Amino acid sequence: MNQEKNTAEFYERLKKQLEETTTWPSPYLFKFIVPADLEKIAEIDSIFDATDAEINTRDSSKGTYTSVSIKVTMESPDAVVEKYLEVSKVEGVISL
Repeated sequence: MNQEKNTAEFYERLKKQLEETTTWPSPYLFKFIVPADLEKIAEIDSIFDATDAEINTRDSSKGTYTSVSIKVTMESPDAVVEKYLEVSKVEGVISL
């Protein structure tokens, strides 16, 4: 319960900050760390399928994790938060 409250507060702060600092629509850079598993990376890719996303990946030095950077034009702060929530359902993902 407390974790859910903290998560909700985090996304509310992010949304407010994006509203105050950015003119929408605007390019946005998402960054994630995932276990080096092609299925998990494909799950994240599929979340951004219907967009103009530019997706780059880079493996960690030991090859256990993959960094996923996604540059995409977003319509609003709500759309940014929505994508973060979708990606958070992928097991093992860390949003940066």
